[in-house]
Amino acid sequence: MPPLRSTRLPHDAVHHPVFARFYAKVSPIIDERGGVGAHRRELLAGLSGRVIEIGAGNGLNFPYYPPTVSEVVAIEPERGLRRIAVEAAVRSGVPVDVVPGAAEALPVKSEAFDAAVTSLVLCSVRDVRRALAELRRVLRPGGELRFFEHGRAEGLALAVTQHALDRTVWPVLFGGCHTARDPLASIEAAGFELGAYSRLRVPQTRVPTPASPCVLGVARRPPVADPADSANPANPADPVDSVDSADGHA
Repeated sequence: MPPLRSTRLPHDAVHHPVFARFYAKVSPIIDERGGVGAHRRELLAGLSGRVIEIGAGNGLNFPYYPPTVSEVVAIEPERGLRRIAVEAAVRSGVPVDVVPGAAEALPVKSEAFDAAVTSLVLCSVRDVRRALAELRRVLRPGGELRFFEHGRAEGLALAVTQHALDRTVWPVLFGGCHTARDPLASIEAAGFELGAYSRLRVPQTRVPTPASPCVLGVARRPPVADPADSANPANPADPVDSVDSADGHA
């Protein structure tokens, strides 16, 4: 049996009520007018089996999961967004369980999922290295990590602007978001094998915003398990196998 991981973090480890209300209203409009929905569809195409999604937000990915997915465990730490995600899960075409928790301490068993999804979330997790290590832990060997993330610009001028904003107002205004993180480098550093990916500008405007540079692609946990993944078995603490969330589930 795979080792279990202690997961005792506050259910509301992230609390951005003002930003959550703003995001809940604006994000569906951005999805429609900025073409983000098409990228979500590409991100999730071809998935099957059990999937874990971190930072599920208000559930905008849920309509795009294909019917070959048997279950989605959607982790969302922000209470307001989680409440909306529960409503979106009811309308989803696949079973979705919306679960409180933080990406850095996932409340699930090791090697329990066929695929993991990150979608515009690595910019705002408190510890990217730890969050990706957790995703590697819960994926089966050979499992896929699908990612759609914004990050550091390739051009110097915009990259300098991103760094300046990250040190000042951007995280305060946008729920802890950091524009200059490098998701590709972080994913590789976490021990994933990087597969095909594409660089995007979202939305596709003439003048990019600090959050416009994006990458969309796939990485894999190596098919042979690393002994380090099970070197530190932790005390069992409410791991989730088939999740029954306190908030409700679809």
